[in-house]
Amino acid sequence: MKEQKLEAKKKRDEEIEAERQILDVEEAIHKQGERKKAIEHAKQYQFYQTERVKSFHSGLLLSRVMKERDAQIEFQKSKIKSDKKWEEQLKLNIEKAFKEEQEKAEKRCRERVALAKDHLKQIKEHEEEIERKKKHEVKDAEEIKRQNLLYEIEMRKKLEKKKEEIHESRRLFFEHMHDKHTIKAVEQQQQEEEDEKIRKFIKAKKRLIQMGKEKEAETHRLMEERRERINNFLSELMKEKLDNEDLIIARDIAEAEAEWEKREKEKNEKNKTELKAIAEYRSIVMKNKEEEERQRQVEGKEQLLAVMKADQIFWEHEKEKKRKADKERREVQDAHIQQMAKNKFNAKQAKQAELDYCRLTEALVAEKEKEFRDYAREVIELETETNKHIYPLVKAVHEGPGGGRGPVFVDRGGLRPSYQSNDATGVQLPFYSTQGSKYNNFQKSKRRLGFTW
Repeated sequence: MKEQKLEAKKKRDEEIEAERQILDVEEAIHKQGERKKAIEHAKQYQFYQTERVKSFHSGLLLSRVMKERDAQIEFQKSKIKSDKKWEEQLKLNIEKAFKEEQEKAEKRCRERVALAKDHLKQIKEHEEEIERKKKHEVKDAEEIKRQNLLYEIEMRKKLEKKKEEIHESRRLFFEHMHDKHTIKAVEQQQQEEEDEKIRKFIKAKKRLIQMGKEKEAETHRLMEERRERINNFLSELMKEKLDNEDLIIARDIAEAEAEWEKREKEKNEKNKTELKAIAEYRSIVMKNKEEEERQRQVEGKEQLLAVMKADQIFWEHEKEKKRKADKERREVQDAHIQQMAKNKFNAKQAKQAELDYCRLTEALVAEKEKEFRDYAREVIELETETNKHIYPLVKAVHEGPGGGRGPVFVDRGGLRPSYQSNDATGVQLPFYSTQGSKYNNFQKSKRRLGFTW
């Protein structure tokens, strides 16, 4: 019994679950139908809220009003009444109806004017946006050109500065070499002057030696003459004096000769010492000059090597600067090229997006126009059966988007513009053409119509 109860409970649960699933499916179908109805209602409401449908419904209302007015007139004609009050009331009602109709027409006209102005404003904003984009692109191109010109001017200045530095280095090097040659010439002149002084000193020394020799010869001559005189005197005295006096005289002669020989010897030693000192001084001066000349040559070679090394380092540094500048210029050029390509690609994409948007807009406008014409055709066919005043409906159908009477702009989504007179009324101009125009001046005609371009 327990198993039977469980089995029965299980069956009941299965039946309840099946019924619940059926209810869920039916509820889902019902909700889907409600959603479809809501969507259709929203689409229909949105369709009815468009300007053309509203204008068409206004024409439909006007057609039915005209139908009702004709019916009332017929009804009133059928009733033979001569009541003036009733006629006045009827006249007032008719005037009121005409006045209301005229106010509605003026309101529609104002709405169409506002819509046309809004469309013209949008067109003008779009053209201004395109003009701003063009100006921005021109400004970017001018900025790129200016940056390139500034870069070229900067590179030209750097090149001129580098040339000036090279000329300055060469000028300093040549000045240094000129100063070096000048110093060398001055030192050579000083050396020549010192050599001339040494030569003059040696010449003077030789002259002194020669004079000393001449003086010595003169002294020797004088001594010989003196000796001869002494000998003569002694010979005379020998005759007069004794032998002891001869000895005294001989001794004096010997002493005088010894003293003279001593002076001559000291003089010769002094001359030899002076000549030796002069030779040693000259050798020392020559060695010093040779050492200084060798030192100057070594310093000149070292300075020349240093200048050549500095020049090589300078040229390597200039090559590195030039390589970096070329690299930076190539990077700037690549960046400019990439930016131009990017701008071109973005402009192309924007143009393609605009073309896609125009195509989608045209397709959507064509679809809406087809939907409106199908709806208008059905309504006109139904109204034709019972109403003869269908001109407002036909007019609303043929007006096109924009509510004007001009030609349809295909590139602007099929808009039909409205041309208004440039006067206090601001009414829309008629669409018929006369045989000729009384305005022969084209500029006056443009100003009369309100055109400013």
